[in-house]
Amino acid sequence: MGRKKSRHVSETPATAWLRAHGVAFVEYSYDYVVHGGALQGAAVLGLDPAAVVKTLIMEDQDAQPLVVLMHGNRKVSVKQLARELGARSIQPCKPEVASRHSGYQLGGTSPFGTRREMPVCMEASILDLPQIAINGGRRGYLLGLPPRVCAELLAATPVHCAQDL
Repeated sequence: MGRKKSRHVSETPATAWLRAHGVAFVEYSYDYVVHGGALQGAAVLGLDPAAVVKTLIMEDQDAQPLVVLMHGNRKVSVKQLARELGARSIQPCKPEVASRHSGYQLGGTSPFGTRREMPVCMEASILDLPQIAINGGRRGYLLGLPPRVCAELLAATPVHCAQDL
């Protein structure tokens, strides 16, 4: 399999949003594996797992959704994230709730072009990377772009909530 740069076949809400904002990106496609996650995508494409960024839909104690961007080889400390945001608690949304908020299918969630506008939090160390690969709005489809795009265009709040898998 290896690294595959795809031909652009069809627009997703994410790619349409990025194009509308004048953002250039590289497209990568791979054969999606259920429960493979960011680590599987990184392995198939030959990318650094830390630079493959997961898009997670979470919610606070009042069921208010938020997007969390995390390194593919780390997980979110929800306790630390809640402390940083001044929330009583943060937890992952159930898949059907996440899909309702984002408009994307589980395994194909992008922070760009979501159905509902949500606050975005981003592990601060992602900003130290020169390039990231992030979901492009469908399973097995990543977009390569600079992490500052997330910080600037999504107004992502840098947070320190990464913990080892």
